[in-house]
Amino acid sequence: MTNHLQTGPSASRRELERRLSDAVPEPRGGRRRTALERAQALCDDGSFAPTGALRQSTSRNADKLHDGDGVVTGFGTVDGRPVAVVSHEFSHSGGSIGSGFALKVADLQDRAISLRMPIVYLNDSGGARINEGIDSLDGCGQMFRRNVRAKGLVPQVSVILGPCAGAAAYSPALTDWTIMVRGTSHMFLTGPDVVRAAIGEEVSSADLGGAELHTIRSGVAHLAVDTEEEAFDRVRELLSFVPTNSADELPLTAPCEPAPQHAREIATVVPRRGSEVFDMHRLVRAVVDGSESFEMMPDYGTSVITAFARLGGVPVGIVASQPHRRGGILEITSSRKIARFVRFCGRFHLPIVTFVDVPGFMPGAAQESGGIIAEGAEVLDAYVDADSPRLTVVARKAYGGAFIAMGSKSLGADFAWAYPDAELAVMGPGGAVNILHRRELAAAEDPELLRARLAEEYRETVTRPFAAAEAGIIDDIIRPEDTRATLLAALRLWHPSAAAAPAKRLVEASNEAASSSRTGAA
Repeated sequence: MTNHLQTGPSASRRELERRLSDAVPEPRGGRRRTALERAQALCDDGSFAPTGALRQSTSRNADKLHDGDGVVTGFGTVDGRPVAVVSHEFSHSGGSIGSGFALKVADLQDRAISLRMPIVYLNDSGGARINEGIDSLDGCGQMFRRNVRAKGLVPQVSVILGPCAGAAAYSPALTDWTIMVRGTSHMFLTGPDVVRAAIGEEVSSADLGGAELHTIRSGVAHLAVDTEEEAFDRVRELLSFVPTNSADELPLTAPCEPAPQHAREIATVVPRRGSEVFDMHRLVRAVVDGSESFEMMPDYGTSVITAFARLGGVPVGIVASQPHRRGGILEITSSRKIARFVRFCGRFHLPIVTFVDVPGFMPGAAQESGGIIAEGAEVLDAYVDADSPRLTVVARKAYGGAFIAMGSKSLGADFAWAYPDAELAVMGPGGAVNILHRRELAAAEDPELLRARLAEEYRETVTRPFAAAEAGIIDDIIRPEDTRATLLAALRLWHPSAAAAPAKRLVEASNEAASSSRTGAA
């Protein structure tokens, strides 16, 4: 009898191997990695497992069928925690979104939502696949619907690694955070060629939708980096602060003290004079674990700081006035920035710590015509709606509607404190005196001298925080050097593991620094 035992791979096995190889084309257009290699580079070594590698377009209008249809999807881990990844393959039809592409992504989104894990999108797409027509647009809509469904359930992060044009640009805008690579990434609804044909405007891709435009001017993207590797590092760092989903516990770490050089200066970092400029980063560094924070939108709405940090090992969201930029005033861009950040923290239950030194909302026709009322209202809405602990420290001044907006107790803050020299009022002493004493000033022989005296009287009798503490508008007046200890004591009501020991050492170090400073002055 003839022996029919086969020693080589079957025809089906050979076909599978060929198709899997063809589904991962060589990178082109200056790219160093395939979509699969990008997903693998983001995830922990050896953890990424692709799905739907043989998925093809379902459109009757498809020109040519490709296995994978121009996108890699799958699951892996980042720092040991599960994550779903979508990675566009530009070498297949320019990464354009066809019906198979879209349904494959939608399937991954459904699984990630069901399993409650973060989704990271690595975008490199020319937009909807033109030849597939309405099938492509319908697929885009399927993905967008799931972007919205996922919001508030799982974190979503988009990374723009090349073009992100037309319909492809909407998905990043529907996710929580977007990171762009300088020089190589562009995001716009209509590219330079379409703009030229439609309105005759000559504009470069960078000026139309580059990283600088979107992270500095439009606010559509939130971080700009120089390389893909740096982008992936920022994704990992961002995910380290947030839970896997909105029902999961916060990712706690071992607590650590602020760096000694920063901790020692907390007693003197905030100037007494409201007009004196200082960098609020110094106060934040003196309070948070390791003096380290991860700032979001650092180049947009720069009169406020929004950052992730840790207190006693607990991840927190920091919102802080930045007097070093436009006096810390609230304007359209900074209001948008605060609202977005506070909403994200609220959705995933990160405690929100707000440091206030705000002179008010920016006046003027440009702000009013730009919708500052609506943007300011979004800040109010975000703080009221936030489902997380809200802790507020008035470091220096808090005037007018901006006092309310910056995490006040009237909006639901769980605790609010002020430093002894803080000023809380409807407006600053200068403006108040001009209104309250305009007749006296008009009749005075020396109106400037009278204005200065009246302003000082107003400051001492109206703006000081004692009246607010007596009325319960703030909970207590605290010394700056007690800030970390006070915040940790409050934070332990929700997170008992928040460590107190570093706070005690911080207060002692700060008191020693203050004593040394007084001795030196003497």
